[in-house]
Amino acid sequence: MTIRPRSHEDTTDTMSTSTSTASTVITNIAALVTNDPSLGDNSPLGLIRDAAVVIEGDRVTWTGESSKAPATDNRLDADGRAVLPGFVDSHSHLLFAGDRTEEFNARMSGRPYSAGGIRTTVAATRAASDAELEAGLTRYLAEALRQGTTTFETKSGYGLTTADESRALRVAARHTDEVTFLGAHIVAPELADDPAAYVDLVTGEMLDACAPYARWIDVFCEKGAFDGDQARAILTAGRARGLHPRIHANQLSYGPGVQLAVELDAASADHCTHLTDADVDALASGRTVATLLPGAEFSTRAQWPDARRLLDAGAAVALSTDCNPGSSFTSSVPFCIALAVRDMGMTPDEAVWSATAGGAAALRRDDVGRLTPGAYADLTLLDAPSHVHLAYRPGVPLVAGVWRRGVRKV
Repeated sequence: MTIRPRSHEDTTDTMSTSTSTASTVITNIAALVTNDPSLGDNSPLGLIRDAAVVIEGDRVTWTGESSKAPATDNRLDADGRAVLPGFVDSHSHLLFAGDRTEEFNARMSGRPYSAGGIRTTVAATRAASDAELEAGLTRYLAEALRQGTTTFETKSGYGLTTADESRALRVAARHTDEVTFLGAHIVAPELADDPAAYVDLVTGEMLDACAPYARWIDVFCEKGAFDGDQARAILTAGRARGLHPRIHANQLSYGPGVQLAVELDAASADHCTHLTDADVDALASGRTVATLLPGAEFSTRAQWPDARRLLDAGAAVALSTDCNPGSSFTSSVPFCIALAVRDMGMTPDEAVWSATAGGAAALRRDDVGRLTPGAYADLTLLDAPSHVHLAYRPGVPLVAGVWRRGVRKV
């Protein structure tokens, strides 16, 4: 199955200037994360000390030691700070309206809450205009960019009608190439008593309307949402329409999601909180990435995913925000890095790799998540001498500069 080509247009910031063909060197970098072991210290981060990176147009053209940097049109001094690839947030839900503050407040106060969860957001999203949905999306994208995110995926899933799902994807496609059709988030409220009819809708009329705007298809494979057979039918139908699978798997309980993801060569199995040994072995033996979403566990006081278990088995791991209004309302990848190090058994190096190169792998991309010649010039400059400070100084706004496609945005 071939994945549809991407335009890679810079549509995240409508006020950005066009890229220049002039060359720029950023020099005097205390520590440069390239994610290419052959360029640096032979670690997965490919760390180069006292480094420089050269940008020409929207691409990286050279990385190495500052003393060996080639001549360029422009020169920028990093003043002994760290530079790493822009974060790749490979799992978010940014097309929504409404607010679920009361639900969060009740959950954190130990009180039962029955306002409807996802259904509350579905009602608000259906009632919102296209302009309101787009205003929310651009707000959260700008928020993420200020925190170093330069590539993001986002999903539909809060409309659950053909018209609402397709318009959400149409809006998203104006801002990213990484658009995911998640009509199978939950069964639409009006078909709650006939889930088979809703699966027919998702795999038929809704898929026809949504496929032109999406690259991916996703399904929430979980008790109370969609079982393994339903998830297989939905992902298989999407793949037949040129969409590549990804899956919400094993978040709330043990289930078939991870095994199904590996069977269908899904790009990622996301959440991966409740895993059997067979699930871990499957992820370690295939190319499906285990995308971990610590913001969800933080916001729901749930069991943390065991990143150490996955990494020790040899599985590829990504870190993402899962930004959504109900269970993980954060757009901060640095916050997720700190959580992963503190509570999921990851080292700072592993967490940074997973939030950059790991996210790129979860999107089957090799042009982002690394700072090597030919990759997009997506860089994050930290107000710190090392990437380790992202976990060492949690909650501190360390991002001092962000370049996307060679243009400074922050």
